Amino acid sequence: MPGRTLTVNSRKFDGTINRTWECRPIGIADSQLVLVGSFAHDVEHPDLGRIAAGTISYEFFWPDRWYNVFRFHEPDGSLRNFYYNISMPYSFDRGQLDYVDLDIDIIVWPDGSFRVLDLAEFDQNKVTYDYPADVIANAERTMDEIISAIRDGSQPTDFLLTGHLPGAEHTR
Repeated sequence: MPGRTLTVNSRKFDGTINRTWECRPIGIADSQLVLVGSFAHDVEHPDLGRIAAGTISYEFFWPDRWYNVFRFHEPDGSLRNFYYNISMPYSFDRGQLDYVDLDIDIIVWPDGSFRVLDLAEFDQNKVTYDYPADVIANAERTMDEIISAIRDGSQPTDFLLTGHLPGAEHTR
């Protein structure tokens, strides 16, 4: 699979695509799928600020975890931040990775500080999309576990922090 381009779709709970982009798979280990892409244009994000064109995004997905993690590097290669998406486990079919974004995000900065985002959106979408009780429980439990792991220093993991990963050729 490494070398091929695949499409990533972030979906809402009703299945509609919220965002889509192209990435290149660069590794599979212990059920972890690692993708890489880069930003073709500058992006202004309300919580991340300006994401410069050329920013590299290493994206980590697991088929049995209720989150995924994006590791952003500035165009010069320096670590920018980690971005946890609370989501349902991904599915993969015909060169396309899909996951349901459950709204809650956690930014972790290089100094270890973090910020939880979009709790109000999660509360609103629980009603709008009628999230089942098990989805709500998994999202909230996952958020609490990630926050606890960030506080005790076990997240982002050593692999995410120190693993050397190649550069990106594909854009988002």
